[in-house]
This record gives sequence, structure tokens and C-alpha cells, in this order.
Amino acid sequence: MRALLPRLLGLCLASTLAACGGGGGGSTPTAAPTSTLTPTPTSSPTVANFTTVTLDAGPAALNTGPDAYTAFNEPYVSVTICAPGSTTNCQTIDHIILDTGSVGLRIIKPVINASLMAALPTESDATGNPVGECYKYVNSYAFGSVRQADFSIAGENVANMPFQAIGDTGVFATAPSSCSSGGGTDIDTVQAFGANGIIGVGTTASDCGSTCQSGLASGAAYYDCPAAGCSAIIARTASAAAPFQQLPNPVAAFASDNNGTLIVLPSVAPAGVTTLTGTVYFGIGTQSNNALTATTILPTTTSGSSRGRGFVTATYNGKALTQSFLDTGSNDYYFIDATLPICTQTFLNVFYCPAAPTPLSPVLSGTNGTNGSGAFTLYNPAITTSASANVAPGLGVNPTLVTPPLPFANSFDFGIPFFFGKSVYTAIEGRQAGSTQGPYFAY
Repeated sequence: MRALLPRLLGLCLASTLAACGGGGGGSTPTAAPTSTLTPTPTSSPTVANFTTVTLDAGPAALNTGPDAYTAFNEPYVSVTICAPGSTTNCQTIDHIILDTGSVGLRIIKPVINASLMAALPTESDATGNPVGECYKYVNSYAFGSVRQADFSIAGENVANMPFQAIGDTGVFATAPSSCSSGGGTDIDTVQAFGANGIIGVGTTASDCGSTCQSGLASGAAYYDCPAAGCSAIIARTASAAAPFQQLPNPVAAFASDNNGTLIVLPSVAPAGVTTLTGTVYFGIGTQSNNALTATTILPTTTSGSSRGRGFVTATYNGKALTQSFLDTGSNDYYFIDATLPICTQTFLNVFYCPAAPTPLSPVLSGTNGTNGSGAFTLYNPAITTSASANVAPGLGVNPTLVTPPLPFANSFDFGIPFFFGKSVYTAIEGRQAGSTQGPYFAY
């Protein structure tokens, strides 16, 4: 039952509460939907714009040593990186978390072959020093170098794309105090991270936008890294096209199919399954397989909002939670409800354990006032979920019981279970996506 422990790496950035996002809804989990809309295509129909999403036990490194465990409700894809300009010095890396709530590609450095790593240039700042990045989550942080690689997934490509090599060595071996001072876990290994890496395909085109242009510390912060070590936070320009400085949203950096994603996952029975497969399509309304068919479109807050980016409102138990979010990078539902019983088992004591399956009916609202259903059935993991399941629906966590407690008093986190049995669109800010301009979630 170790797999039922909440893996919180994909939850939220400390700067905006959520580096998380996503959406749920729709139908036809085994095939791309069709539409009566006539979108203006931005790509050739010959481009392979989709790849498989797999939820399973995770990379083998998780289930080794005294702290062995298996992944739970983590959606993985495979990506390929190459030395810039090379077609031979390349590596395809599996078990990369697909995260609609963050932005940018991040890979655990030891996963990368030594010969390839040696050929990946480090991004340099205006002084010629290497650049490092700290990415803060609510209860953890990841630090490493910013490297450049030719990136590809499915038939989509980005040349010389910066990504974060978490846990890099040399000048990057020690995280700056301003990165680690918030406390929490240093997630610089596959086992600590829960994956070989993460690909953030959320609602913005770069990972920290204007905040990083000011050089101020945020959920994502960039550092000047001379030989003496990384300490000074530096400004980095936001761009989804070369020349890059910040980590871009890889989808936004594609030459085409670059306005968002469509994720299609099957339904899951209450007891759960060991493996689940679905599909992510790149682009919205750009090819015949990604037309916008959603009946609910929920615009989110933008990167300039005082509430933070990528938020919708969830009304639950009569309270409007204005910093709520939909997120493939969160493995369960995270919300506060003092009326629901908590599991008594030590290894489940942050989960809700209702005596019987309990229908819950939060209502989601976009920034334009559009409403959509957030309904789901809450299950008891000690009774309903199979001990062998790596994937299961309807489990809820009380974020006040997590160590350290998560600041969710104004939030409802709709994690990956909300996506099961649905076709979910995530549109990028400022990009026309089907009939509507992003950012939005649709289902």
C-alpha cells in the first residue's frame, strides 16, 4: 500500500500556489474526437502530433532499496533529446511525468547518458557564467543546470531548447540558500522525484514570465553560477522561440500544433488497475484529430493576474475557492472538508475514508463566469482500492494533514483522477485555440 502515499511533486509552486493545471471532461477515451468546428490549421496533417500516455508502477529506480515504492496515478510519456545539431548522440527517456500544471522540461541528470550529457551545452548569462535554475514546490525544490538540447516528442521538434538538468554536478552540486531555505525535500533523484523527469505543458508559454524578467525569486528562479557557486538570482527573458532564456513550454515552442494539448484517458473502475494508457494530442483545432469538441470551456487566470496563473474557481460546500486548479501532475484530489472522516491506518492518515462511496459536487467556474461540473465520487482507499493498483479514481487527501501542511485554504486541486474517462484541453495563454483564445481548460 506504499503506492497510496501522496506523491506531491506535481502539486504546486510556492510562488503562485499552483504550478499545476489541467482540466477534465469529454468522452471517447480511445480515439481523438471530431468536431463540426472549422478551425484554421497551423500545421501539416502529415506531422505526427500525438503520443501515448502511460500510468504504471513508474521507473525501476523507484522500487529499489530500503525506501522502495511504486508510482501511483502518475501519467508518463517518453521524450527524446539530442546534442544540438546531432542525429546520433541522442537518448529517448521514458517515465517523464506529463504535467498540465507546470511549464518546461526537467530531467534528473543521472538518467542522461554520460556521452550525451557531456555534449549538452550549459546556457550562459550576460557575464558568460553558466545558468542554474531552482524550481520550488510547496514542500520540495529542484535545483540544477540549464542545458540546451534538440528536443522531440511524437513528430514535434524544438531545436536548442533549454531544459533543467536536476541534480547536476560541479558548480551546480549545491543548491543556493535562497532555493533551499524554504525547507522541504530536495527532489534531485529519480526516487525522490517519482519519475525520470517532468514535462510541463501548462497554460503559459514560459515557466515564469515577467517575474523572471525582473530577476526576483519566485517559484522558478534563475541563478548566475560562477566557479565559486550559484548565489545571485538573475533576470531571464521569456520567449517561446529562439533565442531562449527561460525554459519554454515545449508545446508553445513547436513550429506548429503549438497552442495547447488534448489529453484523452479511459475511465477507471473503483478498485483500480495496474496500468492505464491514453493519448496526448498536441495542438487544439490544428489537425483533424484535435478539434475542439468540449461543451465546457473555462478560461483561467492569466500570468498577470494577482491570483496567479492557471486558476479557476471551485465552489464547494458553499465556499468559492478562487485559487483552484486542474492538474495531471497531482495524483489525487486535494481539498479541505472537516465533515469527512480521515483514514485511521498510519500509511493512509492523510486520506479521506468515507464509510461508503460518497458523491461530491464541486462546481467549477472560469474567469468569464462559465460554470462546469467538478463532480466525482470519493472512495475509501482502505476498502475500495486494490492493493495491487497503480491507478485508481476518487481518492481525496486533506492537505492540512500533509507534512508540511499545504496552503490550500482557498484551493481545490482536481488531480489526475478528474481526467479519467474524459477528453481534456489545456490552451496556452495568448494563443488562439479552436474557437477561443487561451488560457483555458475545456472538457
